[in-house]
Amino acid sequence: MRTKVIQVAATAAVCGLVLAACGSTKDNASAPAAGGGTPGGKVGATLPLLTSPFWQAYNNYVPQMAKSEGVDVLPTVNADSDPAKLITDIGTFLNQGVKGLVVTPLDSAAIVAGLKQAENKGVPVVAVDVAPESGKVAMVVRADNKAYGTKACDAIGEKVKSGKVVQIMGDLASVNGRDRSEAFRDCMKQKYPGVQVLEIPAEWKADKASSGLDSMLTANPDIKGVYMQAGGVYLAPTEQALKRKNLFFPVGDPKHIVLVSNDGIPQELAAIRAGELDATVSQPADAYAKYGLYWLKKAMAGETFKPGPTDHDSTIVEISPGILEDQLPAPVITKANVDDKALWGNNL
Repeated sequence: MRTKVIQVAATAAVCGLVLAACGSTKDNASAPAAGGGTPGGKVGATLPLLTSPFWQAYNNYVPQMAKSEGVDVLPTVNADSDPAKLITDIGTFLNQGVKGLVVTPLDSAAIVAGLKQAENKGVPVVAVDVAPESGKVAMVVRADNKAYGTKACDAIGEKVKSGKVVQIMGDLASVNGRDRSEAFRDCMKQKYPGVQVLEIPAEWKADKASSGLDSMLTANPDIKGVYMQAGGVYLAPTEQALKRKNLFFPVGDPKHIVLVSNDGIPQELAAIRAGELDATVSQPADAYAKYGLYWLKKAMAGETFKPGPTDHDSTIVEISPGILEDQLPAPVITKANVDDKALWGNNL
């Protein structure tokens, strides 16, 4: 997730799960290595930041999932949006002798050095939310971020047939920021050619979203829609900027600016109920924690994996040579389904 490529040193982690509790995949894992069983030992887990309600929720889910699965997880460490600190934290975990790592990369390129350090020590790694550009990971646990951009495009394009819309982008050093940005841009060009896309690079930072949108609205007071690639950090500053410009009107008002975000946090669901937010795409914070541990446990037991369907309504795909990704479901939430009890944002 961060813009500059740094050489860093390695990865952090989570777990050794009880396999029966999560179930096995359908024809997508080889048999355990000789000797079988889940290796013992502690595992480490990293966080990219804690200023977002999404990552606060994920942080709370990690120990919950670990406890329910009988996993010995060290306290999570927060990189505080600093890729260098993330690598330092990973190195600390490895020096403590962890047997597995669940990492949440900030920068898709910078994390590669950390993965190499873990590989040299024979410690399996699962990456959550962000895929590395290269390196050895047992699995990437992530939703299809290109689909996020496409779903947001459709949610806005169905209501805005022509005119200007803004996408407040994530960090383009992260594959997530690139995937969402490119997919939104391409979808608008192909399906809604009457819409002009303006862009604000905000690096997952609320202050950059706020100042960027202020400037954009000053120059373009006729904006008709805003796509926020991270509702957890962009929703509040977006609403505040619109209010400062006297452009904040409820859904259904002819002057309403269509607002669509990504995350699925309770604050977004409340905004949808209040008629302030049109839609969000729900990132599965609970499933990120659960299946990060699930795949790490299997990797620690010596299993390897291949593309194909899983038994938890997802599909494993090879996103680049040697890197597999468990693409978890990420539903669109609108007024029609905002009260669905199956949504993790309704269960905190």
